[in-house]
Amino acid sequence: MALSEEALARLHGDARQILARYPQPRSALLPLLHLVQSEEGWVSPEGVELCAGWLGLTPAEVVAVSTFYSMYRRKPGGAYQVGVCTNTLCGVLGGDAILERLEEHLGVEHGETTPDGSITLEHLECNAACDYAPVVMVNWEFFDNQTPSSATDLVDALRAGQPPAPSRGATRLCSFREIERVLAGFDDGLAAEGTGAGEPSLAGLRLARQRGWSAPAGPSRGRANGDGSAPGTGYGPEGGPSGDDAPAHTAVSDPANPTPASPSEGGGAEKKAQL
Repeated sequence: MALSEEALARLHGDARQILARYPQPRSALLPLLHLVQSEEGWVSPEGVELCAGWLGLTPAEVVAVSTFYSMYRRKPGGAYQVGVCTNTLCGVLGGDAILERLEEHLGVEHGETTPDGSITLEHLECNAACDYAPVVMVNWEFFDNQTPSSATDLVDALRAGQPPAPSRGATRLCSFREIERVLAGFDDGLAAEGTGAGEPSLAGLRLARQRGWSAPAGPSRGRANGDGSAPGTGYGPEGGPSGDDAPAHTAVSDPANPTPASPSEGGGAEKKAQL
């Protein structure tokens, strides 16, 4: 279905805001893909064309990126993306059993959407929440320490229009399209709500402090040394070109790795003027 003129006008305005954050326009591709996905619920062919036009890329270049990352849908999906972690720790503690139960309960398998359009089910790799395993994520929000029974209760509540609050993070569970707009970089006002780090995570932090543990120092920043040793990390003039991928407000916050706040050579200003 073609986007309405109202939707296109809204997307063009939002795209201008996103592009203004980046020294290099092409670096805005990922948030722009989230933006079009927030409108249609997936990265449609029309969404691909919009991103290509905003950035002066070919549709093939946009598709190459959108199909590489699993967070971008290739077909329409449900209002709730329910992901079950099946990586090692979650799997051992019950993640595989949870996924099997949900597949049977919902009548769908990985990557499929329920007939009522409410839930898209998938298995996920590590969600970096091993201290709360097994974990289920709904629209990228955590539901910790799940069991097959609690997971079926969770999806039943979602289908009944009564989404429960996540275990951590925002106190209100957003729809898939709402959270995609947040991932595009637009604040929903919920960032300061809810619980952040829980007791299992804080226990490790306390233990590290008690024993005086600290992370090892990272490599020094800068270009490759004359002796052939590996170049350092970082961005900006002394750390390599990756600074072009950082939003301008992030780059200028680090004086050690300056990145120009305005578009550099390559037609950035001209591309923005086309919107």
